[in-house]
Amino acid sequence: MAKLVTIYGGSGFIGRYIARRMAQQGWRVRVAVRRPNEALFVRTFGVVGQVEPVLCNLRDEASVRAAMDGAEAVINCVGILTQSGQNRFDAVQSQGAGRVARLAAELGVAHLVQLSAIGADTQAKSVYSQTKAAGEAAVLAHFPQAVILRPSVVFGAEDQFFNRFAGMARMSPVLPLVGAETRFQPVFVDDVAQAAVMGAMGTAAPGIYELGGPEIASFRALMRQMLDVIGRRRLILGVPFFVARIMAGALDLVQTLTLGLISNTVLTSDQLANLARDNVVGPEARTLADLGIEPVPMAAVLPEYLWPYRPSGQYADIKQSAKNLHKH
Repeated sequence: MAKLVTIYGGSGFIGRYIARRMAQQGWRVRVAVRRPNEALFVRTFGVVGQVEPVLCNLRDEASVRAAMDGAEAVINCVGILTQSGQNRFDAVQSQGAGRVARLAAELGVAHLVQLSAIGADTQAKSVYSQTKAAGEAAVLAHFPQAVILRPSVVFGAEDQFFNRFAGMARMSPVLPLVGAETRFQPVFVDDVAQAAVMGAMGTAAPGIYELGGPEIASFRALMRQMLDVIGRRRLILGVPFFVARIMAGALDLVQTLTLGLISNTVLTSDQLANLARDNVVGPEARTLADLGIEPVPMAAVLPEYLWPYRPSGQYADIKQSAKNLHKH
C-alpha cells in the first residue's frame, strides 16, 4: 500500500501545491482542514481516492490525532496573517504547531515538515513573528529531526500579494504602500512545495531553511514590476510609518469595538511591525540551493496569472501586436 502523508492546511495556497506534488510521487494524501466541503477540489490532484480532505481543527487535539493516524509523514502548513475569533496567533502558530509535533513523535511519524516564515523571532515586535518562532521551538523540542521552512513572501497564481495590489491598480490611480523601501525576496510557491516534499520524503537534511527567490527588491520595486506586467501606469505613494500607525490603530479599534464583526483586513498594527523589517534570506542560512532547487524568477511566472488585470485582459498582447503591424 502507498505511504500516507497528512498535510494540515493542505487546501491553502501553499498546501495545495504540496498536496499535488505528493500525489504525483504516488503517496496517499490526507488533507486536514477545518472545512473539508470547501476543499473537495484537492481530490483532482490524484487518482480516485488518492487525495482526500478530512475535518480537523489544529486547536482540537482529538481531530489532529485522528488526521495523523497511520501517516508516514506530516506537513503543517497552517498559519494566519490576522487574528479573529478563537484563531489567535498563539493558539494556531505556537500551540498548534507544538501539538502537531508532539503527536507526530507519539505516533511514530518518520518525517515532519513545519512551514514557518522569514523573520520568525521571539524578540520581534510582531506577535505573528514571535509565535512563528515559538512554534518552531515547540516543534524542535518534540521532534528534533523536523525540517522547518521559512519562506519570504510567496508568489503564484492564488497569492494574496501581487493579486491584491494588481486588483487595487485596476481600480485606483494611486498605490499607497506602507514600508515602500522594505526589501523582500519573493519565492515561487512551487519551489516551496518542492522543498516541503523533500522534507516529507526524507531527502532533505533536518534543520531550518530560509527560502527566497533569485531577486531581492524593495516593496516599491516589486510594485513597479507588477505594474509593468499588467501594463498600467500608477502613482506609487509611500505612506510614512507614523501615518500608518494611526491608520492601523484606528482599524484595529473598530474591529475590537465591533467584537470582530468588522474585521480589519486592510492593515493591522502587527502587520505594520512586520513591514518595518526586511524580509530576505539571512547570510548564514541554509537555502533552496542547499536542497538542489534552482528558484524560479518572478518574470517567468507573473505574466501567467496577472493578465486578467491588464486593460485588455487576455487580448493585451494581440492588440499590441496588431498596433505594431499597423505601424509597419
